[in-house]
Amino acid sequence: MRYQSNRESWEERFERIKNQPADSLKESSLLRLLEQIREEHGADETEAGETYMMLALARYLRKGEWDHRVEEYMADGWTISGDSETTIAIYSQMIIDDLSKLNILFEIPTIRETDHSQGKISKVDEMFHAIDEREKKVSLLLHRSSKLQDQPEGRFTMTETEERLSDGLRILHAVQACFERLREALSAYKNTISGIYASKEKKLELDQILSELNQLFDQFSEWQDMFDHKETTALGELKRMTGLDEVKEQIRSYYYYLLYQNERKKQGYHLQNERSLNMVLTGNPGTGKTTLARLLAKIYYELGVLPKPEVVETDRSRLVGAYVGQTEEKTLQAVEDAMGGILFIDEAYSLFKHDASGTDYGQTVIDTLVSAMTSDAHAGQFAVILAGYPEEMRRFLWSNPGLRSRFPETNHIHLPDYSTEDLLEIAEHVALDNDFILTEEAIRSLTSHIEKQRVDESFGNARVVKDLVTEAIFHKGAKAAEQESFKEEDFTILDSDAFSFRIHAEEEQGATGEERLNRLIGLDDIKQQVLKLSSFVRIQQLRKEKELPAVPVQLHAVFSGPSGTGKTTVASIYSHILHDLGLLKRGHLVTAGRSDLVAGYTGQTAIKTKQKIREALGGVLFIDEAYALTAKAAGDFGKEAVETLVEEMTRHDENLVVILAGYDDEMQVLMNTNPGLSSRFKTFFRFPPYSASELADILEHYATDVGYEIPGSLKQKLEQSVYEKPPEGNARGMENWLEEAIQRQAMRLMNMEKVTEDDLTILSEADFELTRKDESDYE
Repeated sequence: MRYQSNRESWEERFERIKNQPADSLKESSLLRLLEQIREEHGADETEAGETYMMLALARYLRKGEWDHRVEEYMADGWTISGDSETTIAIYSQMIIDDLSKLNILFEIPTIRETDHSQGKISKVDEMFHAIDEREKKVSLLLHRSSKLQDQPEGRFTMTETEERLSDGLRILHAVQACFERLREALSAYKNTISGIYASKEKKLELDQILSELNQLFDQFSEWQDMFDHKETTALGELKRMTGLDEVKEQIRSYYYYLLYQNERKKQGYHLQNERSLNMVLTGNPGTGKTTLARLLAKIYYELGVLPKPEVVETDRSRLVGAYVGQTEEKTLQAVEDAMGGILFIDEAYSLFKHDASGTDYGQTVIDTLVSAMTSDAHAGQFAVILAGYPEEMRRFLWSNPGLRSRFPETNHIHLPDYSTEDLLEIAEHVALDNDFILTEEAIRSLTSHIEKQRVDESFGNARVVKDLVTEAIFHKGAKAAEQESFKEEDFTILDSDAFSFRIHAEEEQGATGEERLNRLIGLDDIKQQVLKLSSFVRIQQLRKEKELPAVPVQLHAVFSGPSGTGKTTVASIYSHILHDLGLLKRGHLVTAGRSDLVAGYTGQTAIKTKQKIREALGGVLFIDEAYALTAKAAGDFGKEAVETLVEEMTRHDENLVVILAGYDDEMQVLMNTNPGLSSRFKTFFRFPPYSASELADILEHYATDVGYEIPGSLKQKLEQSVYEKPPEGNARGMENWLEEAIQRQAMRLMNMEKVTEDDLTILSEADFELTRKDESDYE
């Protein structure tokens, strides 16, 4: 497991982390270790200092630079454990890594005797500028390395790494001294320049120093060549990205192929079909498509494939115009802006609509883009990267053969969803970049948030965890300010309470699903059946916790019975209960009928059905009058909806519960039409008509809910009336009956001279008698 138990001692934890490879060190784990050492051992102990040093190294490797926090960790670590072998080894490793990447070389301009005075001065000033830039870098690195000059007493030998570092620093000291001499020689030479004349003696001294500097540059380059870990800036950034291992390897291979292609060209070899620079990036939201596009721009630039590292980011809204000619104009302008770099079109599939009318100009963007990519004026001078959801991008490219041919399959890169582990690492990086750390309890709370939100393809991956951490910081800060609590931990630690903002909101929603079920009038058999299923689920979960075999839980259900018997209400409660049990992430109810699933022409029914299923993911999809999907009229697409439903139920498995509802006989016919349906619906709930007593209770409940009262004696008469002549629609009929009674009461009260408060709230026998009389008129 990534996050170790709290029972692990600080000594065990320290040794475990200390023995990890450098690139496996995590700032967050080290900060938690540091806190544990402080509490259980002491803030000034050697292990605390060495932990600070490991923190500095971990942050340096993650950020790729010495930022203020790296400097702080380094200073604290050196102060506490400067004589420690581990401290010296880590510090040496960081200095040698920095030194191996240091770029101090520059092109030395040639000053000729025939140059005019202004030309000579310009070249001298150019060298002054180059020296100033590089001298700052050299001085900073030598200052940092000065700590290593004073070795601890009794330490007579150096490691191989320290010997290499010593050689590199010796050369760098010589470069620094040469820079100083060069600065003096440049000043002396510049003072002698007059017209086309200048001191030959000073020029000779200058040339000698420049020759020495070139030799030092050669020595430094040879020293740097001993290290095989040098990477371009873009590849370094790619390596530091969380997760995406397969994508990283694909991009690295692509990078080295382009490098090979460049070298082959330099040596005069011809390649008839060069590798395309155009890319298709697919993935769900927050998987890093835009970030990867920017990295590709840097790679193309660093390899000299394109002259600019810029990315022009656009989408349909910025390319499609409102009238003829405007779309082409906007698209060509985007191409012009991207010349020399990359044109990145996000959600590119939205440019093509299957049911587009003649006034939709998305296809014009595609045609204009393809034309620009192949024209003499633009071809090969910019690259195009298209991005979007995987399935939508596949359909988009296959619908546009001309465009598809410009994006070879080998240049299609899919960015998968991040794992929970990767998302937690991203969350910790977000927290660290804001000078916060997450406690282990906060990580567990954050994990719960992630799992609840990871429902379908719309899950925002890295975007979601960034928002969660930002929201936690807001929650933490608002609470601290309200309580006037400004201790150090209020500014630096995010605990589980900081992530409780949504948990509290859920707790305030009120009753549990089982409490709501028990409040229902009647339906005793249904209640027992639901509670039996709930008990079964709990026991299977308990068995799983005890590592005993668990029986699979069948949650899809068929609700059959007359209308108005509580099927939709129980479906909502059923969803609530499954959420309470942790089986559904959202626990919401989405109600659908035939019209929500079936379209009027081929291909659209599957799309409509999938859209409704996507809405229901994490909850319950309740299909009322589901038998209507089996209509046998010619050209009916109900069968397609059923087949799509069965397919999507398999695909989403535990992330979706479906309830089919309708009359008893018709539902049985539906089950027999598709073997896939009957095999997936093993749980049947039959809703019987309500008894007269239950309907009277329901009527009274409806009246109470809207602020009316039915006297006890009247209730008895109403129950008898219902018994003698049950209303159509069961509970729904009682609701209609009450509405009619309230309207009749209003008519009656308007004819009274004086109306009391009791008159406004108490329904009389006359109100219901009038209702019953009117009902009989319709028969």
